Amino acid sequence: MSDGWAGAAADLLDEADSAALVDHHVHGALRTGPSRSAYGRALNEVDTDPAPPQVNPFDSQLGFAIRAWCAPVLGLERHADPDDYWTARAALGEDEVNRRFLTAANVSHWLVDTGFRTADLTDPHTMAVTSGGNAAEVVRLETLAEQVVAEGATPSTYADAFRELLERRSLSAVAAKSVLAYRAGFDVDLGRPDDLEVERRSERWFVESEHTDSPRLVDPRLIAFGIHEAADLGLAIQLHVGLGDRDLDLHRCDPMLLLDLLRAPGVARVPVLLLHCYPFERQAGYLAQGFGNVFLDVGLAVNHLGARSTELVARSLELAPLHKVLYSSDACGPSDLHFLGARLWRNAMARVLGGFVDADEWALADARRVLRMVARDNALHAYERLDELPS
Repeated sequence: MSDGWAGAAADLLDEADSAALVDHHVHGALRTGPSRSAYGRALNEVDTDPAPPQVNPFDSQLGFAIRAWCAPVLGLERHADPDDYWTARAALGEDEVNRRFLTAANVSHWLVDTGFRTADLTDPHTMAVTSGGNAAEVVRLETLAEQVVAEGATPSTYADAFRELLERRSLSAVAAKSVLAYRAGFDVDLGRPDDLEVERRSERWFVESEHTDSPRLVDPRLIAFGIHEAADLGLAIQLHVGLGDRDLDLHRCDPMLLLDLLRAPGVARVPVLLLHCYPFERQAGYLAQGFGNVFLDVGLAVNHLGARSTELVARSLELAPLHKVLYSSDACGPSDLHFLGARLWRNAMARVLGGFVDADEWALADARRVLRMVARDNALHAYERLDELPS
């Protein structure tokens, strides 16, 4: 793989390729083959509407990166024509596509968010079997709250019902995740509500949900309740930060707005993982330096920035203590993205750290050690519950 690479970057690329990653935040792969239109939509994170007929969804940094790096996994030449890529992918079938890409990603542990698109995405067990690695569950707090409502809780029983469900699900989970960024933004009161406030807020939510088939939690105080309850159980807390689809108000997702939550004594006792972070990766680095329990990654954006992802990875290594930076792909759906996130991240780390070595700013031995830290060791430290769960 290091053919054509020079200097320390070539040595570090070999190191990166040999490191089995911990993908600390990811979603399942597609169970069945997508239509070409659905596949195209998966290449745009922000606009999820079908592309107009005159628009080629491969005409993006992500699209070019797929053609460069994923095409050989399908038996094609690099930079394959989009039509040839799609034809080869469809001919293999989704089971074989998943096997190829998930195996080629060389991931030892997938930490899988199971609260989104469960009907069409593979579960953690299937991810593990297909890839030959291990997988653990990350429970989504808003999804649990909505399940409590669907199962018939009343305002007076909601708090205890949520606690009971969360405690039960936490027995097989390595972390809890909140999509507060999507549902309310961070510029809200995230202090801990008491049970009386939870009852009052849930009563309002139940009334608003009477005429909907799928109750959707958007009340920031009820979301805060879930976060604090998860912290009480000692669960690591994952928080979506930054880049997402257009349902999200990006300007309200600056992680600096989380300062009060991070200062809460209960939350300060558990790891808080800031996911994705783009374009707030520097703010996230500041928080990782300022709070001993805060970690970050730049997953998701690595894929979407494609050839520009090296600069993003470099920024993630600026201010944050290096034992606070983790790898994730945040791939969701097409397993091309699970592989591509790993490939682009390995390339970027080799280039960035190799540049430090060639400039005589770092020793090669230190660069190798930091690469292994970010690839897997930091995640294994942050998610102590990984050792408690069955492999």
